[in-house]
Amino acid sequence: MNLKDISIRYGISTLGLVIIALGVGISIKSNLGIAPPSCPPTILNLRWTGISVGTFTWIEHLVFIAIQALILRRDFKLRYLMQIPAAFVFGYMCDGAIWLFNAIEAPATNYAMQMVLCLLGVILAAIGIQIEVVGKGWILAGDQIVVVFADVLRKPFGTMKVIFDVVMVVFTAAFSWFAFGLLTGNGTTVIIREGTLILAIFTGIVMRFTDRYVNRLFAPLVPRHE
Repeated sequence: MNLKDISIRYGISTLGLVIIALGVGISIKSNLGIAPPSCPPTILNLRWTGISVGTFTWIEHLVFIAIQALILRRDFKLRYLMQIPAAFVFGYMCDGAIWLFNAIEAPATNYAMQMVLCLLGVILAAIGIQIEVVGKGWILAGDQIVVVFADVLRKPFGTMKVIFDVVMVVFTAAFSWFAFGLLTGNGTTVIIREGTLILAIFTGIVMRFTDRYVNRLFAPLVPRHE
């Protein structure tokens, strides 16, 4: 594959990561709960405010990569190492999105606006994930670790994704209780609420409708040869 083709693939995948990061930022702004994979970095940031959500995000992804390496061992493919730069890129994109939305307005308090922001987060996540997939560039560790567990345990990806999301939420709730005496956050910023469930369930449903348009727009741009 030549440099132009590589640039196109990673350019498209990077656009997908930007849109996913915007979805993370706007879901935090909704103060109605955020997507399960982003729950641990956000609750850790509330406890240690000097370390950004994005930094905790790439640390989380590095842990996921280490777990994959321990499970797969010799089957851990060289291309999986691309999850490392993807972790840093995505982490700092999340920081940028959070900064952007924080500069606009304080977290939403009106329930109707909270729901609008939450649903917008769902749409951005659905579109961003598919653009990332179509680009065939970056590999996010939060997605790849689910694939690894599904393959090793011989379970459907959807089943392992639900289990993965539940583990992320349970960890967040437990840490939140330990750090703040609450299950949902620190009392000001809400991490686990109905928005968490909405993002976990409806992102996949929305993708059924948005994927066709994303594929139609971006698939022709992606080089077909490997």
